[in-house]
Amino acid sequence: MGSGQLEVERKFEAGPDVVLPDLTVVDGVAAAGDPVTHELDATYYDTPDLRLARARITLRRRTGGTDAGWHLKLPTAVAGSRRELHAPLGTRRTLVPRAVTEPVTAVLRGVRPAPVATLQTTRQVTHLLGDGDAVLAEVAVDTVTGTALAPDPETPATVMTWREIEVELVGGDEALLDGVTAALAGAGIRPSDAPSKLTRVLADRLAALVPAPVARPAADPGAQRGGKKGKKGKGGQRSAEPVPTAAEAVLGALRSQVRALQTADIGVRTGDPEGVHDLRVACRRLRSILAAFRSVLDRTATDPVRDELQWIGAALSGARDGEVALEHLKSVVAAQPVVLVRGPVAARLQQTEVADVERGRKAAVLALSDKRHLALLDTLDALLDDPPLAEAAGEPARTVLADAVKRTGKRLQARIDESRAHEQEDPGAHEEESEHALHEVRKAAKRVRYTAEVAAQLLGAPAEALVACMKEVQDVLGEAQDTVVARQWCLRLAAAAVGAGEDTFTYGRLHALEEMRAEHADQRFWALEPALRAAVKAAARA
Repeated sequence: MGSGQLEVERKFEAGPDVVLPDLTVVDGVAAAGDPVTHELDATYYDTPDLRLARARITLRRRTGGTDAGWHLKLPTAVAGSRRELHAPLGTRRTLVPRAVTEPVTAVLRGVRPAPVATLQTTRQVTHLLGDGDAVLAEVAVDTVTGTALAPDPETPATVMTWREIEVELVGGDEALLDGVTAALAGAGIRPSDAPSKLTRVLADRLAALVPAPVARPAADPGAQRGGKKGKKGKGGQRSAEPVPTAAEAVLGALRSQVRALQTADIGVRTGDPEGVHDLRVACRRLRSILAAFRSVLDRTATDPVRDELQWIGAALSGARDGEVALEHLKSVVAAQPVVLVRGPVAARLQQTEVADVERGRKAAVLALSDKRHLALLDTLDALLDDPPLAEAAGEPARTVLADAVKRTGKRLQARIDESRAHEQEDPGAHEEESEHALHEVRKAAKRVRYTAEVAAQLLGAPAEALVACMKEVQDVLGEAQDTVVARQWCLRLAAAAVGAGEDTFTYGRLHALEEMRAEHADQRFWALEPALRAAVKAAARA
């Protein structure tokens, strides 16, 4: 797709008689430009089940104003912001160009988007100016007529009109947005409850698509194993406070990670440097949740899903591991005394990284284009729509989550004991086995962390402390694993240098430095191990 930008804006409700207050009182605003009026006409596209809107994605074709064309707005991790991609209008009004839909392939999955709504907007734009007439923000007062197009011949289209104010940053910062928000609040203008114009128009259809809640057990929640008693009401009677079930907690966590997986998929397709990392993390979290909560979701249905998640994660590993290792080796070389860097080491590292990143990018795009990946996303949606509940699904969440944390903690302690046995043997004779054993500890620690994250809302401080401890363990053991990859690269680079007739001294030095880094990481882990065991025990007792 064409050009893009990060859109940071806030929306406010504006009644028919609302007038903008003087915004030059906001710190940093030197003046306000003259208002300019634009007539905008936009058609919004989505699937029949509104899967784009439900994923907080907006696809439109707009004419009028200064940015006519196809616009694809994507969610970001920053609250109040979205990434906006642009493409030219083209000559076809009803057929969405493939370049526009490609970034959201994981959401559309072969379904062609069609018009779902239209918006006609009269927009009055005022620029807030700073020193030297630099544009800090754009304040738009919009008078909107929105039409929700009929999803079928038997349903009439619905039309609504309203006014709203949008404040979008141009050259300003969050402090400026806060100042404008305060000035508008002083004039009685409140923030909008609608995240976008489209969600306001399609509110009824979106509400009808909200997943049905998981059925609760018929027994009194206060009497369930591990459940809390309700508070006393009038006449001494206890009110039955709903106790979340294990299924509700686990499915909520899965739903969140499926969204993260889709967002990361978009990131990979649009060149986000963290896209591959984020996608692999989402896969690992999903696999860990499905494994840790087999008593809640039937493993005969979820184990094949875990296998597919492992496949896509492995397919993407080459797109990330080499980049991290080579970037680290470049920084180490840059910090070495010049006399110890013999030959074109920095240049070889740079060239190798560029080639490896491109190979990884192509491999990632190929993996995400595989029908197997899209089928996995369909399977995850089906699992959430019709979950294969197991025997513990209706039990109180607190009890089931605590049990899961305890089980994963025991598994981690077993891996630690195995690793300690390798450490006590001759490390020179069993280096590869020791490294593998520590890597297994790291994977077990990840499962503990992801399980504890699901449980933290109900188990509180002990689970939160366990998450923090596991993060530290992951960082330390992650560094140890990074050195394994980096040392492999040192050997490969040295072999290439030999073939080119270059001095290989520096590659040997780099390898030795990585061995030292691995040893230090091992020592840091074993220093953490007592606190790790204590954190696991405390969370298991919560």
